[in-house]
Amino acid sequence: MLDILYKDHQIFALNKPAGIAVQTDKTGDPALQGLAEAYCKQPLHAVNRIDRPVSGLVVFAKTKSAMTALTEQFRSRSVEKTYLAVVQNPPQEPEGTLVHYLRKNEAKNLAKAFTEEQPGTERAEIRYRLLGSSERYHLLEIQLITGRHHQIRAQLAAIGCPVKGDVKYGFRRSNRDRSIHLHAWRIAFDHPVSGERIRLEAALPKEDPVWLAFSGML
Repeated sequence: MLDILYKDHQIFALNKPAGIAVQTDKTGDPALQGLAEAYCKQPLHAVNRIDRPVSGLVVFAKTKSAMTALTEQFRSRSVEKTYLAVVQNPPQEPEGTLVHYLRKNEAKNLAKAFTEEQPGTERAEIRYRLLGSSERYHLLEIQLITGRHHQIRAQLAAIGCPVKGDVKYGFRRSNRDRSIHLHAWRIAFDHPVSGERIRLEAALPKEDPVWLAFSGML
């Protein structure tokens, strides 16, 4: 069952559940792109990618020209990308901007964050805002400014706020389903043909009690 958020002759957008890869990886498990292509009965081009344990918005282009136009919007940073993250430790300030320099470790499939530029690093920037708190956890809204490998996960971990369930980045235990509490919530971009501003929102995972507890704060 695909959770379809938008479709026309140029674009196909879905709400990806945690646990499925966007594209086929070394596991050989079924991937979202293959399922979407079977539904659309045509090849698709992934415009954005989110990590396997992350849920939320994934946009595919149906044509090469749409892919080119959307990729250029990502490159020029005109695409608005908003995530939600559940963390155990609140940041020191209720809102702010984080700038780090990330170095990707291919062998371990993770990114290390540095406060100063280092050889082989890329600048990474996010803006965050504390939306609410429960007895144990805190909900952050994240505006993604750059698009680096594991950027949100690495940057939040670097300030002592690893995402719930993200043992790779320092959270003390994994979630039972091996998901992490990071959700690609909203995206806004210009339609590659009409130029209309398209704004999409992906609902939070319905069966998760932690997401359910925070849903009333949105």
